[in-house]
Amino acid sequence: MSLSHILLVVSLTDFLYRIHVDACDRNCADKPVFTPSRLVVKYGDPVAANCSVCEDCLYLFGLETPLGEQNQNGTTISWKAPKMTEWDPAPSCYYTKKDSDDQCCSDLPITVYQPPDNVLIRFDGHTGPMFEGRYYTLQCEVQKVAPIENLIVTFYKGQTALDKQPYNGTYKKPVTKIYNLVITPREEDDGAQYWCEAKLELGPEGPQPPPVVISQKITASVHYKPRLQGSPHSQITIKAGSPLLLNCSAWGNPSPSYSWTLPSGSPHSSSSNVLTIDSVASANGGLYTCSVSNSRGTINVEFNVTVEEINIILIIGIVVVIVAVVAVCGLLYCRYYRTKRMGKYTLKDVFRLGRQHTAVPITE
Repeated sequence: MSLSHILLVVSLTDFLYRIHVDACDRNCADKPVFTPSRLVVKYGDPVAANCSVCEDCLYLFGLETPLGEQNQNGTTISWKAPKMTEWDPAPSCYYTKKDSDDQCCSDLPITVYQPPDNVLIRFDGHTGPMFEGRYYTLQCEVQKVAPIENLIVTFYKGQTALDKQPYNGTYKKPVTKIYNLVITPREEDDGAQYWCEAKLELGPEGPQPPPVVISQKITASVHYKPRLQGSPHSQITIKAGSPLLLNCSAWGNPSPSYSWTLPSGSPHSSSSNVLTIDSVASANGGLYTCSVSNSRGTINVEFNVTVEEINIILIIGIVVVIVAVVAVCGLLYCRYYRTKRMGKYTLKDVFRLGRQHTAVPITE
């Protein structure tokens, strides 16, 4: 028999099977009962079920299915197949009512599933670093999964779920689908890892836990303009002769560079985030500008420095006053000491060193 004849026979058999199944009454009383009432089977795994009919329904009954073998025992038909090789088997158990050609049928719902062969994540049409504030599309490609209507795809950033997406459609056979998520990266997303998860939610009859396949992780590089560390003091007053330190430290991606403009308008040779003058003079006063730049932008930080000169005349005057006050206090103290402590003495009293005694009379 040629291949074309074989295909014709198979097609005709399937056609007649579908016509027969469609002609059955599925709302009749005493419907055949399948045990279990629903099956979830992985493609290629064995499968088995039983169909039972009532005692009065034995006139003509049977099981129609495109695969496997059957064994009838009283009111029960046992069906099994060593491998599930159909994506939509739809077994139907039936019996023919006495004295009529009417048939009563029950169908066994079977979900044939296949976990994804692979799950991939990428940015649509983009490679390299991303720019803060722009829109980018993450794509999660799920390859050869069935049934697609039971698939839930979840996008993650680190351990945080960003979005869950089902698929609105019905396909029994394995298909490959792409899911999209638009993101707007920010500074804190630099270095974050994005990935996606494909999970088949097959209900309580399905495998527990549900089959899950995850993608690889991709690390985001986000470029953003410089940010200042802290708030600089824009108004600075300093004494002449004191050291001056101006700091405009910042961070960014890429790492920023620094340049300084002096009050004279000329650039400074320093390319550091800190400008230092060991001893300021009046000529160092004025507006200093620090420019912090990278490929994403530039920020300018201004420092208005006022240098206070030391007043020599005032200092000399203060010193003179202090010296005069000390001298006056010394003179007053000396006069007080001479008057109160030294007193007036006669020469006779000076040489009278001993104490004068009074004679005590002696009585006999």
